[in-house]
Amino acid sequence: MIKYIHTKSKRVFMSRTIQLAHSPDADDIFMYYAIKFGWVDTKGYSFENIGLDIETLNVEALRGTYDVSAISFGMYPLIKEEYALLRTAVSFGEGYGPKLIKHKEKRLKRNFKVALSGKYTTNAMLFRIYYPDARPVYMDFLEIEEAVVSGKVDAGVLIHESILDFDESLEVEKEIWDIWVELAGEGLPLPLGGMALRRSLPLNRAINIENILIDGVKVANDRKEELCTKLEADNLVRISDSMLNKYLDMYASDDSVELSDLQLKALDTLYDIGFKHGLWECPVKTEDYLIPKEYSDLRSK
Repeated sequence: MIKYIHTKSKRVFMSRTIQLAHSPDADDIFMYYAIKFGWVDTKGYSFENIGLDIETLNVEALRGTYDVSAISFGMYPLIKEEYALLRTAVSFGEGYGPKLIKHKEKRLKRNFKVALSGKYTTNAMLFRIYYPDARPVYMDFLEIEEAVVSGKVDAGVLIHESILDFDESLEVEKEIWDIWVELAGEGLPLPLGGMALRRSLPLNRAINIENILIDGVKVANDRKEELCTKLEADNLVRISDSMLNKYLDMYASDDSVELSDLQLKALDTLYDIGFKHGLWECPVKTEDYLIPKEYSDLRSK
């Protein structure tokens, strides 16, 4: 059953300016800036880009703030009535993902204090299921490594670029990937983040915007070297050279262009895990909450 419903809104969508909120992390910047640099036909739409950390974006999505927003997959069921899930600009882990780190030689007690990057992030969802007695504190992900090094917390979950290089006094206690495999079984990628579009946008506009964003990710991948050079030259990313390329290979690749059947299965599994652990009231089948492409086919006939 298609769940896309044009909901009522305080905003009147006569303007073709679309708010597009994304994180300042390298993968989001990479997947959006082909549009920002004018390399994509935006079909008369203009995009107002807003850069905020992922947990702020999650909270703002709960408030219905932006037209299109990056979100953590793990919180999507909480906004499914107000936002449709987009097929593009998705990030999954394949044998890797966020890392729980601690001081070397330190033994964690059952109720250890842990720094997480936000209550609504996917890694926090999986972490809390696996470590129900841990005591989370939430902070900006850029502050987590130092909080562990200084002893403010016993451990912390690193995300984004911070998983690639951290203080030599620290070690990995547990990979979130391994938690995912224990909960979901073998053979599925780890869902991390994607994009959502406010349902108050008329369906024809929603379809156009999704297609523009799909084109943007395609162009970014096709012109990866050129785009990376420009992003570094303009100081738009926090990492560079080989580390930037390694990070983008992980989280912004051809697999990010459009949700595959395997990725949809992984999302369904994530939402089933959440339902079984009482995180939302009813099961969620991802395909029911995507923008229906059938509408475009019918209009073209």
